[in-house]
Amino acid sequence: MPRTRTATSPPSDRPVPVPPAIRRCLHALLAGLLALAAVKAVTGGAGHRAGVVAAAVVMGAVYTAGTLHPAVGRSRRAAGWWLTALAACWLVLLVLSPDGLWAAFPLYFLQLHLLPKRRALPAVLATAAAAIASFLVHSARVTPGSFIGPLLGAAVAVATVLGYEALHRESERRRELIDELMATRAELAAAERAAGTLAERERLAREIHDTLAQGLSSIQLLLRAAQRALPAGSPAGPHIERAREAAQDNLAEARRFVRALSPPDLEHGSLAGALERLCASSAGPRVRFSLSGTPAELPTPYEVALLRVAQSALANTVRHAEAGRAEVTLTFMDASVALDVVDDGRGFDPAADGRAAGERDGGFGLPAMRARAQSLGGMFTVESAPGQGTAVAISLPLPARTKEDAA
Repeated sequence: MPRTRTATSPPSDRPVPVPPAIRRCLHALLAGLLALAAVKAVTGGAGHRAGVVAAAVVMGAVYTAGTLHPAVGRSRRAAGWWLTALAACWLVLLVLSPDGLWAAFPLYFLQLHLLPKRRALPAVLATAAAAIASFLVHSARVTPGSFIGPLLGAAVAVATVLGYEALHRESERRRELIDELMATRAELAAAERAAGTLAERERLAREIHDTLAQGLSSIQLLLRAAQRALPAGSPAGPHIERAREAAQDNLAEARRFVRALSPPDLEHGSLAGALERLCASSAGPRVRFSLSGTPAELPTPYEVALLRVAQSALANTVRHAEAGRAEVTLTFMDASVALDVVDDGRGFDPAADGRAAGERDGGFGLPAMRARAQSLGGMFTVESAPGQGTAVAISLPLPARTKEDAA
Protein backbone atom coordinates (compact mmCIF):
# COMPACT_ATOMS: atom_id res chain seq x y z
CA MET A 1 0.00 0.00 0.00
CA PRO A 2 1.53 3.37 -0.97
CA ARG A 3 2.43 5.93 1.65
CA THR A 4 -0.23 8.63 1.75
CA ARG A 5 1.05 12.17 2.15
CA THR A 6 -1.98 13.80 3.61
CA ALA A 7 -0.57 17.25 4.27
CA THR A 8 -1.17 18.43 0.73
CA SER A 9 -4.54 16.74 0.23
CA PRO A 10 -7.80 18.59 0.78
CA PRO A 11 -9.39 17.74 4.17
CA SER A 12 -12.50 16.24 2.56
CA ASP A 13 -10.48 14.10 0.10
CA ARG A 14 -7.70 12.98 2.37
CA PRO A 15 -6.82 9.25 2.66
CA VAL A 16 -6.47 8.02 6.21
CA PRO A 17 -2.81 7.31 7.04
CA VAL A 18 -1.97 3.62 7.32
CA PRO A 19 0.62 2.38 9.84
CA PRO A 20 3.83 0.99 8.28
CA ALA A 21 3.22 -2.45 9.80
CA ILE A 22 -0.12 -2.80 8.00
CA ARG A 23 1.44 -1.66 4.71
CA ARG A 24 4.18 -4.24 5.03
CA CYS A 25 1.61 -6.98 5.76
CA LEU A 26 -0.36 -6.01 2.64
CA HIS A 27 2.81 -6.04 0.52
CA ALA A 28 3.69 -9.49 1.82
CA LEU A 29 0.13 -10.78 1.27
CA LEU A 30 -0.04 -9.71 -2.37
CA ALA A 31 3.49 -10.95 -3.10
CA GLY A 32 2.66 -14.31 -1.53
CA LEU A 33 -0.58 -14.70 -3.49
CA LEU A 34 1.10 -13.85 -6.80
CA ALA A 35 3.95 -16.22 -6.05
CA LEU A 36 1.43 -18.95 -5.16
CA ALA A 37 -0.39 -18.50 -8.47
CA ALA A 38 2.88 -18.61 -10.42
CA VAL A 39 4.22 -21.67 -8.58
CA LYS A 40 0.98 -23.63 -8.98
CA ALA A 41 0.89 -22.81 -12.70
CA VAL A 42 4.45 -24.09 -13.14
CA THR A 43 4.12 -27.21 -10.99
CA GLY A 44 0.52 -28.05 -11.83
CA GLY A 45 1.16 -28.79 -15.45
CA ALA A 46 -1.78 -26.65 -16.62
CA GLY A 47 -1.74 -24.62 -19.77
CA HIS A 48 -0.75 -20.98 -20.05
CA ARG A 49 2.10 -21.49 -17.60
CA ALA A 50 4.28 -18.83 -19.21
CA GLY A 51 1.33 -16.43 -19.42
CA VAL A 52 0.43 -16.90 -15.74
CA VAL A 53 4.00 -16.31 -14.62
CA ALA A 54 4.32 -13.25 -16.87
CA ALA A 55 0.99 -11.82 -15.65
CA ALA A 56 2.01 -12.36 -11.99
CA VAL A 57 5.41 -10.71 -12.57
CA VAL A 58 3.88 -7.73 -14.42
CA MET A 59 1.23 -7.28 -11.73
CA GLY A 60 3.92 -7.39 -9.03
CA ALA A 61 6.00 -4.83 -10.95
CA VAL A 62 3.00 -2.48 -11.36
CA TYR A 63 2.19 -2.84 -7.69
CA THR A 64 5.78 -2.10 -6.65
CA ALA A 65 5.98 0.94 -8.95
CA GLY A 66 2.77 2.36 -7.43
CA THR A 67 3.93 1.90 -3.86
CA LEU A 68 7.19 3.71 -4.62
CA HIS A 69 5.71 6.57 -6.69
CA PRO A 70 4.89 9.56 -4.43
CA ALA A 71 2.07 10.81 -6.70
CA VAL A 72 -0.09 7.77 -5.86
CA GLY A 73 -0.18 8.73 -2.19
CA ARG A 74 -0.81 12.42 -2.88
CA SER A 75 -3.38 12.40 -5.67
CA ARG A 76 -6.68 10.54 -5.95
CA ARG A 77 -6.41 10.75 -9.73
CA ALA A 78 -2.95 9.15 -9.83
CA ALA A 79 -4.15 6.46 -7.43
CA GLY A 80 -7.12 5.77 -9.72
CA TRP A 81 -4.91 5.27 -12.76
CA TRP A 82 -2.58 3.01 -10.78
CA LEU A 83 -5.48 0.89 -9.52
CA THR A 84 -6.83 0.66 -13.09
CA ALA A 85 -3.50 -0.66 -14.36
CA LEU A 86 -3.28 -3.07 -11.41
CA ALA A 87 -6.83 -4.32 -12.05
CA ALA A 88 -6.07 -4.86 -15.75
CA CYS A 89 -3.08 -7.02 -14.86
CA TRP A 90 -5.19 -8.92 -12.33
CA LEU A 91 -7.95 -9.54 -14.88
CA VAL A 92 -5.40 -11.05 -17.28
CA LEU A 93 -4.12 -13.27 -14.48
CA LEU A 94 -7.71 -14.14 -13.58
CA VAL A 95 -8.47 -15.27 -17.12
CA LEU A 96 -5.36 -17.45 -17.27
CA SER A 97 -5.50 -19.03 -13.82
CA PRO A 98 -8.23 -19.67 -11.22
CA ASP A 99 -5.65 -19.05 -8.48
CA GLY A 100 -5.54 -15.38 -9.42
CA LEU A 101 -8.88 -14.72 -7.73
CA TRP A 102 -7.21 -14.79 -4.28
CA ALA A 103 -5.45 -11.53 -5.15
CA ALA A 104 -8.86 -9.85 -4.99
CA PHE A 105 -8.59 -9.58 -1.20
CA PRO A 106 -5.62 -7.13 -1.12
CA LEU A 107 -7.21 -5.27 -4.04
CA TYR A 108 -10.26 -4.63 -1.86
CA PHE A 109 -8.13 -2.85 0.71
CA LEU A 110 -6.30 -0.79 -1.90
CA GLN A 111 -9.54 0.38 -3.50
CA LEU A 112 -11.17 1.26 -0.18
CA HIS A 113 -8.09 3.14 0.97
CA LEU A 114 -7.17 5.09 -2.15
CA LEU A 115 -10.51 5.80 -3.84
CA PRO A 116 -13.32 8.09 -2.66
CA LYS A 117 -16.16 6.20 -1.00
CA ARG A 118 -18.55 6.83 -3.90
CA ARG A 119 -16.09 5.04 -6.20
CA ALA A 120 -14.48 2.60 -3.77
CA LEU A 121 -17.60 0.58 -2.96
CA PRO A 122 -18.60 0.03 -6.65
CA ALA A 123 -14.98 -0.93 -7.40
CA VAL A 124 -15.02 -3.51 -4.59
CA LEU A 125 -18.30 -4.97 -5.89
CA ALA A 126 -16.92 -5.12 -9.43
CA THR A 127 -13.79 -6.89 -8.19
CA ALA A 128 -15.89 -9.41 -6.25
CA ALA A 129 -18.06 -9.99 -9.32
CA ALA A 130 -14.96 -10.59 -11.45
CA ALA A 131 -13.65 -13.09 -8.89
CA ILE A 132 -16.99 -14.93 -8.87
CA ALA A 133 -17.10 -14.99 -12.66
CA SER A 134 -13.57 -16.40 -12.81
CA PHE A 135 -14.48 -19.11 -10.35
CA LEU A 136 -17.53 -20.06 -12.39
CA VAL A 137 -15.54 -20.10 -15.65
CA HIS A 138 -12.67 -22.22 -14.31
CA SER A 139 -14.78 -24.53 -12.15
CA ALA A 140 -16.88 -27.29 -13.56
CA ARG A 141 -19.56 -27.00 -10.92
CA VAL A 142 -21.32 -24.16 -9.14
CA THR A 143 -21.28 -24.21 -5.32
CA PRO A 144 -22.39 -21.67 -2.67
CA GLY A 145 -18.75 -21.15 -1.82
CA SER A 146 -18.07 -19.68 -5.24
CA PHE A 147 -20.32 -16.75 -4.29
CA ILE A 148 -19.82 -16.62 -0.52
CA GLY A 149 -16.02 -16.52 -0.61
CA PRO A 150 -15.46 -13.34 -2.68
CA LEU A 151 -18.47 -11.55 -1.16
CA LEU A 152 -17.45 -12.43 2.38
CA GLY A 153 -13.91 -11.23 1.69
CA ALA A 154 -15.29 -7.95 0.32
CA ALA A 155 -17.54 -7.51 3.38
CA VAL A 156 -14.63 -8.15 5.76
CA ALA A 157 -12.45 -5.65 3.89
CA VAL A 158 -15.18 -2.98 3.91
CA ALA A 159 -15.90 -3.47 7.63
CA THR A 160 -12.19 -3.44 8.50
CA VAL A 161 -11.40 -0.28 6.53
CA LEU A 162 -14.49 1.64 7.67
CA GLY A 163 -13.87 0.62 11.29
CA TYR A 164 -10.24 1.69 11.10
CA GLU A 165 -11.17 5.04 9.57
CA ALA A 166 -13.79 5.62 12.28
CA LEU A 167 -11.20 4.88 14.98
CA HIS A 168 -8.71 7.19 13.26
CA ARG A 169 -11.23 10.05 13.10
CA GLU A 170 -12.08 9.56 16.76
CA SER A 171 -8.38 9.58 17.62
CA GLU A 172 -7.90 12.79 15.65
CA ARG A 173 -10.83 14.42 17.46
CA ARG A 174 -9.33 13.42 20.79
CA ARG A 175 -5.97 14.80 19.76
CA GLU A 176 -7.56 18.10 18.73
CA LEU A 177 -9.43 18.27 22.04
CA ILE A 178 -6.20 17.64 23.92
CA ASP A 179 -4.46 20.37 21.91
CA GLU A 180 -7.32 22.76 22.70
CA LEU A 181 -7.16 21.78 26.36
CA MET A 182 -3.42 22.43 26.49
CA ALA A 183 -3.89 25.80 24.76
CA THR A 184 -6.70 26.69 27.18
CA ARG A 185 -4.54 25.70 30.14
CA ALA A 186 -1.74 27.90 28.84
CA GLU A 187 -4.15 30.83 28.39
CA LEU A 188 -5.57 30.23 31.87
CA ALA A 189 -2.10 30.14 33.37
CA ALA A 190 -1.24 33.40 31.60
CA ALA A 191 -4.48 34.99 32.85
CA GLU A 192 -3.76 33.80 36.39
CA ARG A 193 -0.24 35.22 36.20
CA ALA A 194 -1.62 38.54 34.95
CA ALA A 195 -4.25 38.57 37.71
CA GLY A 196 -1.61 37.74 40.30
CA THR A 197 0.61 40.52 38.99
CA LEU A 198 -2.22 43.05 39.17
CA ALA A 199 -3.17 41.90 42.67
CA GLU A 200 0.44 42.24 43.82
CA ARG A 201 0.68 45.70 42.27
CA GLU A 202 -2.45 46.76 44.12
CA ARG A 203 -1.15 45.32 47.39
CA LEU A 204 2.17 47.10 47.01
CA ALA A 205 0.43 50.37 46.16
CA ARG A 206 -1.79 50.03 49.22
CA GLU A 207 1.16 49.17 51.49
CA ILE A 208 3.26 52.06 50.19
CA HIS A 209 0.39 54.49 50.62
CA ASP A 210 -0.60 53.26 54.07
CA THR A 211 2.95 52.96 55.49
CA LEU A 212 5.68 54.89 53.70
CA ALA A 213 3.59 57.76 52.36
CA GLN A 214 1.68 58.29 55.60
CA GLY A 215 4.87 57.95 57.65
CA LEU A 216 6.72 60.50 55.52
CA SER A 217 3.74 62.86 55.76
CA SER A 218 3.81 62.55 59.57
CA ILE A 219 7.56 63.20 59.59
CA GLN A 220 6.97 66.41 57.63
CA LEU A 221 4.38 67.58 60.14
CA LEU A 222 6.66 66.83 63.09
CA LEU A 223 9.62 68.58 61.46
CA ARG A 224 7.45 71.62 60.68
CA ALA A 225 6.28 71.71 64.31
CA ALA A 226 9.89 71.41 65.53
CA GLN A 227 10.94 74.15 63.15
CA ARG A 228 8.29 76.48 64.55
CA ALA A 229 9.35 75.67 68.12
CA LEU A 230 13.02 76.57 67.54
CA PRO A 231 14.20 80.05 68.52
CA ALA A 232 15.16 82.36 65.69
CA GLY A 233 18.72 81.87 64.50
CA SER A 234 19.06 78.38 65.99
CA PRO A 235 21.86 76.39 64.34
CA ALA A 236 19.49 73.36 64.13
CA GLY A 237 17.07 75.25 61.89
CA PRO A 238 18.85 74.63 58.54
CA HIS A 239 19.25 70.94 59.37
CA ILE A 240 15.54 70.58 60.16
CA GLU A 241 14.62 72.40 56.94
CA ARG A 242 16.83 70.06 54.88
CA ALA A 243 15.32 67.06 56.65
CA ARG A 244 11.80 68.34 55.92
CA GLU A 245 12.67 68.86 52.25
CA ALA A 246 14.16 65.35 52.03
CA ALA A 247 10.96 63.91 53.57
CA GLN A 248 8.85 65.91 51.12
CA ASP A 249 10.91 64.68 48.14
CA ASN A 250 10.64 61.08 49.31
CA LEU A 251 6.89 61.50 49.87
CA ALA A 252 6.53 62.66 46.26
CA GLU A 253 8.60 59.69 45.10
CA ALA A 254 6.43 57.29 47.12
CA ARG A 255 3.32 58.76 45.52
CA ARG A 256 4.86 58.27 42.09
CA PHE A 257 5.40 54.61 42.98
CA VAL A 258 1.75 54.33 44.02
CA ARG A 259 0.58 55.87 40.75
CA ALA A 260 2.86 53.54 38.75
CA LEU A 261 1.42 50.51 40.56
CA SER A 262 -2.20 51.51 40.06
CA PRO A 263 -4.42 49.38 37.75
CA PRO A 264 -4.06 50.06 34.00
CA ASP A 265 -7.66 51.35 33.86
CA LEU A 266 -6.65 54.20 36.17
CA GLU A 267 -3.36 55.07 34.50
CA HIS A 268 -4.84 57.36 31.83
CA GLY A 269 -7.68 59.12 33.59
CA SER A 270 -9.80 59.54 36.66
CA LEU A 271 -11.86 56.95 38.51
CA ALA A 272 -15.04 58.35 36.95
CA GLY A 273 -13.55 57.98 33.48
CA ALA A 274 -12.47 54.39 34.19
CA LEU A 275 -15.97 53.53 35.45
CA GLU A 276 -17.57 55.14 32.40
CA ARG A 277 -15.35 53.10 30.08
CA LEU A 278 -16.16 49.97 32.04
CA CYS A 279 -19.91 50.55 31.62
CA ALA A 280 -19.55 51.33 27.92
CA SER A 281 -17.60 48.09 27.28
CA SER A 282 -20.04 45.80 29.09
CA ALA A 283 -20.87 42.75 26.98
CA GLY A 284 -24.10 41.98 28.82
CA PRO A 285 -27.03 44.25 29.65
CA ARG A 286 -27.17 47.98 28.95
CA VAL A 287 -25.17 49.73 31.66
CA ARG A 288 -25.48 53.44 32.46
CA PHE A 289 -22.95 55.38 34.50
CA SER A 290 -23.80 58.49 36.53
CA LEU A 291 -21.71 60.76 38.71
CA SER A 292 -23.15 62.61 41.71
CA GLY A 293 -21.52 65.28 43.83
CA THR A 294 -18.27 67.14 43.39
CA PRO A 295 -15.43 64.77 42.42
CA ALA A 296 -12.52 64.81 44.84
CA GLU A 297 -9.05 63.33 44.53
CA LEU A 298 -9.00 59.92 46.15
CA PRO A 299 -6.05 57.85 47.38
CA THR A 300 -5.04 55.11 44.99
CA PRO A 301 -6.25 52.26 47.28
CA TYR A 302 -9.72 53.87 47.30
CA GLU A 303 -9.83 54.15 43.52
CA VAL A 304 -8.61 50.57 43.11
CA ALA A 305 -11.19 49.23 45.57
CA LEU A 306 -14.10 51.09 43.94
CA LEU A 307 -13.06 50.06 40.43
CA ARG A 308 -12.64 46.40 41.40
CA VAL A 309 -15.99 46.32 43.17
CA ALA A 310 -17.66 47.77 40.07
CA GLN A 311 -15.94 45.20 37.86
CA SER A 312 -16.92 42.29 40.11
CA ALA A 313 -20.52 43.46 40.49
CA LEU A 314 -20.97 43.89 36.74
CA ALA A 315 -19.35 40.50 36.13
CA ASN A 316 -21.91 38.93 38.48
CA THR A 317 -24.68 40.76 36.63
CA VAL A 318 -23.52 39.42 33.26
CA ARG A 319 -22.96 35.86 34.47
CA HIS A 320 -25.81 35.28 36.88
CA ALA A 321 -28.45 38.02 36.92
CA GLU A 322 -29.91 37.70 33.39
CA ALA A 323 -30.58 41.44 33.64
CA GLY A 324 -31.79 43.75 30.89
CA ARG A 325 -30.14 46.90 32.26
CA ALA A 326 -27.90 48.03 35.08
CA GLU A 327 -26.74 51.33 36.54
CA VAL A 328 -23.46 52.29 38.19
CA THR A 329 -23.48 55.44 40.35
CA LEU A 330 -20.42 57.09 41.90
CA THR A 331 -21.36 59.58 44.64
CA PHE A 332 -19.01 62.04 46.33
CA MET A 333 -20.20 63.34 49.69
CA ASP A 334 -18.61 65.61 52.28
CA ALA A 335 -17.14 62.80 54.38
CA SER A 336 -17.42 59.71 52.20
CA VAL A 337 -17.53 58.31 48.68
CA ALA A 338 -20.04 55.66 47.62
CA LEU A 339 -20.49 53.34 44.68
CA ASP A 340 -23.81 51.68 43.82
CA VAL A 341 -24.37 48.97 41.21
CA VAL A 342 -28.06 48.17 40.58
CA ASP A 343 -29.56 45.72 38.07
CA ASP A 344 -33.06 44.50 37.21
CA GLY A 345 -32.09 40.81 37.05
CA ARG A 346 -33.55 37.76 38.68
CA GLY A 347 -32.04 38.53 42.09
CA PHE A 348 -31.31 36.07 44.88
CA ASP A 349 -31.59 35.61 48.62
CA PRO A 350 -28.38 37.10 50.13
CA ALA A 351 -28.79 35.14 53.34
CA ALA A 352 -29.15 31.78 51.58
CA ASP A 353 -27.18 32.26 48.36
CA GLY A 354 -24.49 34.78 49.31
CA ARG A 355 -21.83 32.23 50.04
CA ALA A 356 -22.61 30.20 46.92
CA ALA A 357 -22.43 33.35 44.80
CA GLY A 358 -18.99 34.10 46.15
CA GLU A 359 -17.81 30.56 45.50
CA ARG A 360 -19.01 30.39 41.89
CA ASP A 361 -17.37 33.74 41.16
CA GLY A 362 -13.99 32.15 41.76
CA GLY A 363 -13.17 34.32 44.81
CA PHE A 364 -14.05 37.68 43.17
CA GLY A 365 -17.64 37.77 44.37
CA LEU A 366 -19.39 39.16 47.40
CA PRO A 367 -16.80 38.04 50.01
CA ALA A 368 -13.99 39.74 48.06
CA MET A 369 -16.00 42.99 47.72
CA ARG A 370 -16.80 43.00 51.41
CA ALA A 371 -13.15 42.38 52.29
CA ARG A 372 -12.06 45.33 50.15
CA ALA A 373 -14.52 47.65 51.89
CA GLN A 374 -13.55 46.48 55.36
CA SER A 375 -9.82 46.83 54.66
CA LEU A 376 -10.39 50.57 54.07
CA GLY A 377 -12.77 51.06 57.01
CA GLY A 378 -15.86 51.21 54.78
CA MET A 379 -19.22 49.48 54.57
CA PHE A 380 -20.51 47.00 52.03
CA THR A 381 -24.17 46.09 51.63
CA VAL A 382 -26.19 43.87 49.29
CA GLU A 383 -29.92 44.22 48.78
CA SER A 384 -31.67 41.59 46.66
CA ALA A 385 -34.64 39.29 46.50
CA PRO A 386 -35.67 36.60 43.98
CA GLY A 387 -37.18 38.30 40.95
CA GLN A 388 -36.50 41.84 42.21
CA GLY A 389 -32.97 42.58 41.01
CA THR A 390 -29.85 43.29 43.03
CA ALA A 391 -28.26 46.42 44.52
CA VAL A 392 -24.63 46.39 45.64
CA ALA A 393 -23.28 49.40 47.55
CA ILE A 394 -19.88 50.24 48.98
CA SER A 395 -19.20 53.36 51.06
CA LEU A 396 -15.71 54.49 52.04
CA PRO A 397 -14.94 57.33 54.48
CA LEU A 398 -12.84 60.05 52.93
CA PRO A 399 -9.47 60.32 54.70
CA ALA A 400 -8.63 63.56 56.50
CA ARG A 401 -6.48 65.65 54.18
CA THR A 402 -3.84 68.10 55.35
CA LYS A 403 -1.99 70.78 53.51
CA GLU A 404 1.06 68.55 53.37
CA ASP A 405 -1.05 65.73 51.93
CA ALA A 406 -2.43 67.99 49.27
CA ALA A 407 1.02 69.21 48.29
